[in-house]
Amino acid sequence: MRTDRPTATHARRNAQISKNEEFTVFMREAKDPLHRMAFLLSGDAHRAEELTQQTFERCYRHWHKARQGDPLIYARRVLANLRIDAWRRTRREVLTGPDDLPQDDVRVARAAARMPTRTVDDRDAVVRALLRLPLKQRRVVVLRHLLDLSESEVSSELGIPLGTVKSTASRGLAHLRSILDVDPLGGTR
Repeated sequence: MRTDRPTATHARRNAQISKNEEFTVFMREAKDPLHRMAFLLSGDAHRAEELTQQTFERCYRHWHKARQGDPLIYARRVLANLRIDAWRRTRREVLTGPDDLPQDDVRVARAAARMPTRTVDDRDAVVRALLRLPLKQRRVVVLRHLLDLSESEVSSELGIPLGTVKSTASRGLAHLRSILDVDPLGGTR
């Protein structure tokens, strides 16, 4: 029986190495998309880094569940839930009303379209507008349109009905258009 113990220990050690290697590969591939999603949900680079790290920590602890399906889908759901949990737990965030936010004149930015900073300004305007959306709309819009997931994928990731995804995405986009003062056909008003 003593000869079996080292073999069992060796098998466990190999399984652990395999798990670590598999998770390392996943982490390298998922780091950028998860960080981008975290930034879009939180609007803060430092908070996005923390959310990404917490997501990886949770995914590692529950890797046996995460790798049963698509680990990236599992990680995105963990990330969205962590953001909600942090918001509910602390509630120390000072939510600024739409009238108190600095108003970037999108028309002035578009008039200066020849300037090389246009894309940075546009991206900043979109992130600021996203932060003005209610959390549920922001999550759906980010997953559906910025991460380019299908409606059914968003539905399964967030655990909400398909019809709710459709209506929430529609309302979220309409709200974004009104914030950015963009015509639904693509032009500015």
